[in-house]
Amino acid sequence: GAMNALVRVSAVLTNAPFILNLDCDHYINNSKAFREAMCFMMDPTLGKKVCYVQFPQRFDGIDQHDRYANNNTVFFDINLKGLDGIQGPVYVGTGCVFRRQALYGYGPVKKVSPPRQTYNCCPSWCCGSRKKSRKSKSKLKVDKRNKFKKNDANAPILEDIEEGVEGYDTEKSSLMTQKNFEKKFGQSPVFIASTLLENGGIPKDASPASLLKESIHVISCGYEDKTEWGKEVGWIYGSVTEDILTGFKMHVRGWRSIYCMPPLPAFKGSAPINLTDRLHQVLRWALGSIEILLSRHCPVWYGYGGGLKWLERFAYINTIVYPLTSIPLVAYCALPAVCLLTGKFIIPTISSFDSLWFIALFLSIAATGILEMRWSGVGIDEWWRNEQFWVIGGVSSHFFALFQGLLKVLAGIDTSFTVTSKATDDEDFGELYTFKWTTLLIPPTTLIIINMVGVAAGVSDAINTGYQSWGPLFGKLFFAIWVIMHLYPFLKGLMGRQNRTPTIVVVWSILLASIFSLIWVRIDPFLPKQQGPQLEDCGLDCD
Repeated sequence: GAMNALVRVSAVLTNAPFILNLDCDHYINNSKAFREAMCFMMDPTLGKKVCYVQFPQRFDGIDQHDRYANNNTVFFDINLKGLDGIQGPVYVGTGCVFRRQALYGYGPVKKVSPPRQTYNCCPSWCCGSRKKSRKSKSKLKVDKRNKFKKNDANAPILEDIEEGVEGYDTEKSSLMTQKNFEKKFGQSPVFIASTLLENGGIPKDASPASLLKESIHVISCGYEDKTEWGKEVGWIYGSVTEDILTGFKMHVRGWRSIYCMPPLPAFKGSAPINLTDRLHQVLRWALGSIEILLSRHCPVWYGYGGGLKWLERFAYINTIVYPLTSIPLVAYCALPAVCLLTGKFIIPTISSFDSLWFIALFLSIAATGILEMRWSGVGIDEWWRNEQFWVIGGVSSHFFALFQGLLKVLAGIDTSFTVTSKATDDEDFGELYTFKWTTLLIPPTTLIIINMVGVAAGVSDAINTGYQSWGPLFGKLFFAIWVIMHLYPFLKGLMGRQNRTPTIVVVWSILLASIFSLIWVRIDPFLPKQQGPQLEDCGLDCD
């Protein structure tokens, strides 16, 4: 809402054709980035189709090893860079230069195709009819008369809007009546007139006092009532991740976006380096994705017939369905411990045909990661840190966001919005080791405990059983240690600087791990059930 109010005020006071959007904790690091953005916006060939130029986010105050993947290097240097080759990157909420006309709900300028030429040598079904029928001509004349009558009827109203404004877009003004303008933009003739100026500017004879009075009017509390602000105009409401919705609506209208990555970062900001704050930030993003998934703006069913390309649609679907992967991710992180405690293995033996599918899938994932790193220049340490926090966030923030989103959308139970606290100026990264209690810490801690218990139980069983049990044990140990390695940054953050874990986290995690183990024992005991011979009633009375 604040951004939409600023858009209206700036339109009344200055009405610049381009708008820079930055978070309050970001600053300009490279002033030449504006010129690079203008090169895309004012390009004579494709500039009219560009709705915004997105810059990658870069951060200050992050620890050297980037323990919790605050830089989001894979997302900004691989994912968004790849989307630039389709229809452009998604809008990420900051570091973005907008075209003002795109925020008003207008579509890009479409090329007017030249009229098809007809030849007398071709039949009508080939090159089109050579003559228009009298019926079509008469119908065209009637339509023109009606059009002129409509324009004449509304001409005084439009003149009032356009009074003192030069260079307004007559094509846009002819498509909408005064009533439609007010329904879309609100009851402000000055602001409505500014929306018709594609190149910006304000009336030359407008006095500062009148503009100040109008700017106060357009930011009043009830100005957006019964208008399309937040629905089709400006930043779209309905989700805590309004940036995704806003960019999505622009791409549906046929706009394209540009990803600009100058060598010197254009903007820099601060990021949450504390474990709890980082998890809350990821929780808010995932909750917004769930809200979009369950809304009418879901990319799965919204925007067909518009200008959204299929690959771009798949990219938007990927940005909203990822919290759903938290359920299988939690299951896969718990299965290695189950295998070690029960003696069963979920992966088929190497001699079976199914193992080839598993090996092919594993190799394809590894090859994809290698190609992404080679193409983007992302280091393997940054890529691995991203993989680690994807698991940490998946089993905690994404998992909670899935259920909170369902409660919010289906049951109307709203969740509180937590503003993410950012990094401080502590040279020793004191905030990195600060512990803040949250329920998001319980699932990852539980998974770490049951996998460690599973490793200890598996090794103990192999020692007691003998040499023949070590072979099958290696595969189970591999997956359990693989899970622990992914959760290792979480474990370090849980220990803190003094390597102490709060008692409440340990108690809850051990309790959940015990409950999980008891349930499994009840369902499938560790020891095989003894089955004796089936007894039948012989009919003899032994008494």
